[in-house]
Amino acid sequence: MLATVLVVGINYGPETTGIAPYTTATAEHIAATGHRTTVLTGFPHYPAWQHDPGERRMRAVEAMGGVRVLRRRHYVPRAQSALRRGAYEGTFLLHGFLSRPERPDVVLGVVPSLSGGLLARLFAARAHAPYGLIVQDLMSPAAQQSGISGGRRVAGATAALERWGAERAKVIAIASESFRPYLKDLGVADDRIVPFPNWVHVAVPSGDRDATRKRLGWPSDTSVVLHAGNMGLKQGLEQVIEAGRLAENRHEKVLFALLGDGSQRDMLVTDAAGVSTIQFLPFQAEEALPDVLGAADVLLVSERATVVDMSLPSKLTSYFAAGRPIIAAVPDQGSTAGEVRRSGAGVVVPVGDPGSLSAAVAHLRSDRVHGESLGQAGRRYASASLGETAAMLRVDALLERLMRTKRDGVAQ
Repeated sequence: MLATVLVVGINYGPETTGIAPYTTATAEHIAATGHRTTVLTGFPHYPAWQHDPGERRMRAVEAMGGVRVLRRRHYVPRAQSALRRGAYEGTFLLHGFLSRPERPDVVLGVVPSLSGGLLARLFAARAHAPYGLIVQDLMSPAAQQSGISGGRRVAGATAALERWGAERAKVIAIASESFRPYLKDLGVADDRIVPFPNWVHVAVPSGDRDATRKRLGWPSDTSVVLHAGNMGLKQGLEQVIEAGRLAENRHEKVLFALLGDGSQRDMLVTDAAGVSTIQFLPFQAEEALPDVLGAADVLLVSERATVVDMSLPSKLTSYFAAGRPIIAAVPDQGSTAGEVRRSGAGVVVPVGDPGSLSAAVAHLRSDRVHGESLGQAGRRYASASLGETAAMLRVDALLERLMRTKRDGVAQ
């Protein structure tokens, strides 16, 4: 049975990092299986947290990969605070709610943003249709754990809105099992929560590694530790700057490369001024990223000490596929540490301890065999557990479950 499907989420292609690639692939797969698919989203803005230069439209309709894409303009804060984040959510919520997409048979909301879940419930109620949620991050824990200014003060209100958005969802798909206890505390029945891990969406490195290193200015005798992706508050990249400063003082052959953009990038650039062991790189072309990851000696995940169960970094899937050892400077009991240990692809070091981070880099530099074994374990884990084919079967199952509630007449 074919259906008209509405997907709501603030991030979508052509954004190439964060959750956008997963939402895009999900919607395009649904369309490819014959369903009439519409996505309600924002204009590209992540992770730079600004619209593309010259983008002034309030609304747009596009066709991408068999999907009808409705874009709605919303406020985008360059600097993060609870008030600015509220305006970000609220403007998309309002502009989205004023939209009139084709009446859906089923609705899927993607969280974050928080408004993706709220709009999913609102559109489902309007159409008397069932809805489900795909939860990539937990919003109330994020308000408390990410370090955003004023976040703790609004966490309670955020949790209440999360509860309202999840209350009538027929199924909630979670990117990490660490989200399950929080959702159950919100009152979501365990049988409505299903695992929905992200998958590898980048290719395996295939280019000339030496040529890639030369293009990026990475000396052959230097261990390159690469952090790729968003440079926001929750990444806590100040600890990487300190590790770089320590490596410089010790005259170590180490380079910490920070690739990407984000709300904290300018601050980090200022903080690292004059530190020879720190390099900032712009985002690379999507097709070049696998080779850049593969050219590094170590891939780095960094988080604030408070980040425990709010999210699972989407970069991990790409890191695993790259086949390089991972160092995770993350909370020991957090979901990221658990995933790295489960994969066997890396080591976990204490947050905020540049000495431990430097020691882990030195160990992998001196024991290349161990580093290679970690990298290969990550690649095996990606192949066995994070394949796109299996992920799309989970998409099919999610949609079928929602369509079944529609057929049974228990949508709302």
